[in-house]
Parts: sequence; structure tokens; C-alpha cells
Amino acid sequence: MKTKSLDDLFQDMLKDVYYAERKILKALPKMARGAQSPELKAAFEKHREETEIQVERLQQVFELIGKPARGKTCPAIEGIIEEGEEVLEEFKGSEAIDAGLIAAAQAVEHYEIARYGTLRRWAELLGHKQAAKLLQETLIEEETTDGSLTKLADASVNQAALKAA
Repeated sequence: MKTKSLDDLFQDMLKDVYYAERKILKALPKMARGAQSPELKAAFEKHREETEIQVERLQQVFELIGKPARGKTCPAIEGIIEEGEEVLEEFKGSEAIDAGLIAAAQAVEHYEIARYGTLRRWAELLGHKQAAKLLQETLIEEETTDGSLTKLADASVNQAALKAA
């Protein structure tokens, strides 16, 4: 049996995040429809557009390393998305739904931040400079989205959920 290398691990995690991004693309419209705040709806719609570009970037990374763009089932993102769907179902019509949707979205963002940070570093170590640059672009977008969600929660959403209590 061949010993697995960092390059093998890099490719494996790249497949994982590619699968995750494509699942997120399907979940974001549901989250936008379920949001009560117009600002949150807009944030989800904006992130969907960014995610489409991020999927394209991942396809470029696969091309740069000479591999086909293929996903690998990611149980972590499946669970995180399932939790978001539970929020949609259990808090529908509640003032707390937007706070719950932001929490679910930030769980996704934190997962992506962890993955892209690791992938970018490994790409650098493996000498994939252009791939590292593309992964860094996505990492910055994910961190920006996380910060925007925090600002939205702090500015209005959490207070609205609290008032409804």
C-alpha cells in the first residue's frame, strides 16, 4: 500500500470543499427565502453569487494541479446544512429565525474559513503558487462574509429576537 502524502491530503480536502461549496449553493436560496430581514435576505443572495465564483475558482485550482474537479461527500457540511434546515423548520414565523439563520450561516463560514486557510497553506508548501492565490481570495471572502453576518446580528437581528422573547 502506497504511503499517502501531503499532496494526496491536499487533493482530498480540495474535493471535500468542492462538494461543500456546491451543497452550500443549493442551501443559500432556501435560507434567503426563510429570512425575515430584508438585509439578511440580501446577504444570503450576495453570498450565493460569491459562492458561484468560489466554485469556479476551485475548478481553476483543480485545473492548475492537473486533476478533474470532483467532489467527495463531506459529512461535516451535510450536518451543518441539516442544522440550518432545522432552524428554518422549527423557528418559521418566529422573530428568532433570523438569529438562528445567522448562527447556521456562520457555522458554514467557520467551516469554510478553516478549510480554505489549511488548503491555502498546503498549496504554498506544495509549490502551487497560483492555486494558493486563488484559495486566499476565497478565504478573504469567507472572512468578510462572516464579519458581515456578525455586524448584521449585532445591529438588529439579535435585538429583534430578544424583544420577541
